[in-house]
Amino acid sequence: MAYVTAPDRATARDIARAVLDRRLAACANLWPVESVYRWHGKREETNEFVIVFKTRAELLPKLIGVVRRLHPSEVPCIVSYPMGPALDEYLDWIDAETVQR
Repeated sequence: MAYVTAPDRATARDIARAVLDRRLAACANLWPVESVYRWHGKREETNEFVIVFKTRAELLPKLIGVVRRLHPSEVPCIVSYPMGPALDEYLDWIDAETVQR
């Protein structure tokens, strides 16, 4: 799975569509968040959109490449984490909907 933030809904949707169109993820969930973080020594507060991608670990390098090309931020938040135990049928669906090895 991958966790990405985007500055607004339109950017998040564009990134999600680009990743899914390339079959690098089976699903993308988008939702608004309020972020408080440090940047260049200062505290920043902003509204953003989170994108959570359901994907396979081996597709993460390509997914990250697509996000980096489309993301307007200097250092975009792109974090991946392993998918724990899940429903077998759900994992099969992710396999079926993403580009094959």
